[in-house]
Amino acid sequence: MKRFYKEVTLNQCDGGWQVLLDGRGVKTAGKAAQVVAAPALAKALAAEWAAQGEKIDPASFPFRDLADYAIDIAGPSRETVIAAILRFGESDTLCYRAEPDEALFERQQEVWEPLVMAAEARWQVRFLRISGVIHHAQPPESLARLEAALGEHDAFTLAALHTLASLTASLIVGMAALEADADAETLWQAAELEEIWQAELWGSDAEAEERSARRFATFKAAMDFTRLAKN
Repeated sequence: MKRFYKEVTLNQCDGGWQVLLDGRGVKTAGKAAQVVAAPALAKALAAEWAAQGEKIDPASFPFRDLADYAIDIAGPSRETVIAAILRFGESDTLCYRAEPDEALFERQQEVWEPLVMAAEARWQVRFLRISGVIHHAQPPESLARLEAALGEHDAFTLAALHTLASLTASLIVGMAALEADADAETLWQAAELEEIWQAELWGSDAEAEERSARRFATFKAAMDFTRLAKN
């Protein structure tokens, strides 16, 4: 699509800020006014539009897409979104380990176990660790606590968390990414541990590395989005 606007500005309105393209307010994919409460996020949204060249690149709008999801879906359908995110806690990747006598198990213990233990302490829950890939249900009381914790977040944080947990197949990693001192690279390396392990054994694959880099960029954008939305 060719760029159809010249000027990008911000307008303060009821509920916060809205990006204007040649004086017209940007709307979400669901046709709602894309109004955000945080000025920092509004500036980031405006920057995405301003950075476009003669042609618009749809893939270069991670913040716009997350804001759309927050306004169109996470806001009106909170319970549905929370349930979707909670499923990544029910079958969290970090809880499924290799057999104890395998070398991979040691790496998982080293990298994953601190994250799992920190999550247990933070939310006062217990996660069941499993050797193998056969699904085992997590304790109901733990899932109830996690659901309550998710319910404390606003629509914009839930939108980001849905992306974070989806990319990593882990609610533990997704929730850890919301912490103020979270390091995106460290968390992503934890989420990609098994892929990294395979690459060390059999060599890297350029296509797989490129795909991982794209996914990490989306993961990092979701982390940045949460910070901007709370600014």
